[in-house]
Amino acid sequence: MEDPELAAIRAARMGQGAQGGGGAPSGEDQAKREVEEQMRRDLLATVLDNAARERLARIALVSPDRAQQIEAILLRMVQTGQLRGRVSEEQLIGLLDQIDGAQSKAAPKKGAIVFHHRKGGFDDDDDF
Repeated sequence: MEDPELAAIRAARMGQGAQGGGGAPSGEDQAKREVEEQMRRDLLATVLDNAARERLARIALVSPDRAQQIEAILLRMVQTGQLRGRVSEEQLIGLLDQIDGAQSKAAPKKGAIVFHHRKGGFDDDDDF
């Protein structure tokens, strides 16, 4: 059930981690962060179907903070057992809409630009 591309990427990353090993505490911290990041990616890969994973990757290109927020919500939903099966692209879009709705309620609304047209003003067709 594992994606061959994902397996190739995982193997390449593991190879990079083995080559860059160091004994310094900062290296150990970095290695621990990389392992946690890899576990997070693996879990997201199992939860999201291909279309949803692609959409999340495109969101990450445009807005990395938003993508991290969505990933955190998805991981929390997996840990609490709220997700049953894989998340489709439509379900991901629904989650995005819910997040937008929650943020728009919490944040003050920005002022909208309103155009007021004057009535009775001069027109190009008017003869003087």
